[in-house]
Amino acid sequence: MCTIMGASRASISEEEFGRLLDRTKTRGPDAVRIVSVDGVLLGFRRLSIMGLDESGMQPFELGGNYVVCNGEIYGFRAIKKQLSSEYDFKSGSDCEVLLPLYEKYGTDMFRMLDAEFALIIWDARRRSLVAARDPIGIRPLYYGYAKNGDIAFASEPKNLVGYCDRIMPFPPGHYYADGKFVCYRDVAAVKEVCYDDIDTACKNIHDKLIAGVVKRLDSDVPLGFLLSGGLDSSLVCAIARHELGKPIRTFSIGMSDDAIDLKYAREVAQFIESEHTEVLITRNDVIAAIEPVIEALASYDITTVRASIGMYLVCKYIHEHTDIRVLLTGEISDELFGYKYTDFAPSAEEFQREAQKRIREIHMYDVLRADRCIAVNSLEARVPFGDLEFAEYVMSLNPELKMNRYGKGKYLLRRAFAEDGILPERILWREKAAFSDAVGHSMVDYIKEYAAELYTEDELKKKCARYEHVPPYTPESLLYREIFEKYYPGQAHMIVDFWMPNRSWEGCNVDDPSARVLSNYGASGV
Repeated sequence: MCTIMGASRASISEEEFGRLLDRTKTRGPDAVRIVSVDGVLLGFRRLSIMGLDESGMQPFELGGNYVVCNGEIYGFRAIKKQLSSEYDFKSGSDCEVLLPLYEKYGTDMFRMLDAEFALIIWDARRRSLVAARDPIGIRPLYYGYAKNGDIAFASEPKNLVGYCDRIMPFPPGHYYADGKFVCYRDVAAVKEVCYDDIDTACKNIHDKLIAGVVKRLDSDVPLGFLLSGGLDSSLVCAIARHELGKPIRTFSIGMSDDAIDLKYAREVAQFIESEHTEVLITRNDVIAAIEPVIEALASYDITTVRASIGMYLVCKYIHEHTDIRVLLTGEISDELFGYKYTDFAPSAEEFQREAQKRIREIHMYDVLRADRCIAVNSLEARVPFGDLEFAEYVMSLNPELKMNRYGKGKYLLRRAFAEDGILPERILWREKAAFSDAVGHSMVDYIKEYAAELYTEDELKKKCARYEHVPPYTPESLLYREIFEKYYPGQAHMIVDFWMPNRSWEGCNVDDPSARVLSNYGASGV
């Protein structure tokens, strides 16, 4: 990960700009550079991943234009080759292709990129800032307006707190130019439904996911893999092991007394012969992590905080005990193929509508969790299920095919890899468990017990009533909100709502987001 930031000199001094940029130095611990050009400040904090020498340091400049980018541009070597007759590339950085592409195609370039990215460009011709974010929002970008009305952009809200009154997430799949936000690609929109039969669909899912994993194995620094023992992370690890043809390094985490997933992760690790590490945590570890996790997340969402604690602690271990810089993860599969609660979808149309909602909002939830927990520990996240070709194909499939009519959730994904033999059968067909539950049911129970001790019933009622937007309603949610307000006062609107099952569906009208409260939880908890 890296930190990027852009603002006008009329709204902020270079000294203050530097202080705000340094708030996220863990995203980019290797080097820092701020440039002032035509009254604009651009800042970059680097985590070196591709093109490790000084020539890969940003901002890049070409013809008076400048760019800072936090991203991975897949296929950049082919792009460099295509443009080599027109441009003299000086580094091994994937992001060096951006300004030549922008010079050649302008804002049309954004829809051409196969990338996870957030970027800010100083456009010398427009004499203004241009910004853009990848279609799923895997890389973070926020914006706000300074007191003089000038817009500012930054990787995280904490870069803008105190400088901008109202901070908002930059909408994924959009670019900003000439004072307007323009949607250049909506992954959730389906132009034409794909009616591939189940065999064809599974073959395409299989091939496109493998391609998505393979392109994310390109790195100039050591790779690692988060392995929960669930279907999604296990598939990513198994594919990577098979494609690399050598052992990989895997990491899992669980409560010391009742971890559910550790035994499954261990089984996968033994099967694929990975170099595996188990991280055990206690009640004290969990409680101590709550505040730093919320500060890192800039979120008070119940599900996001719960699921982030295990991920934050395992990434902290990786940062402190290994040389790994890049982690592959299993996020976004649920949004595409379904959760436990989507088994209750009343129709194929409703299933598809829910998937579209989740994909469009995922930058506030699971993707945000993966980015912050990994970046705060000076690591980079790569998300194969977020591969654009893969995601768009799955979204386009006839929803009748994706609904759970098979007695097993995510059936298409499981069937797609049934013949490969890269995973144990019982892992491939294992019931889904939410990450926060699978770390150990005791983890959430400990948090609830701790929060309940902090407030009397009267205090809970009065304090919850203070908040108009997404008001807390339990001691746990109030605890999260109070910590959030400590670091991000008045910025609750950055999260549209609590992540919850679709409570309008029969069987989903619940007050807790855990899959444990659903009637179909079944064997997920063993």
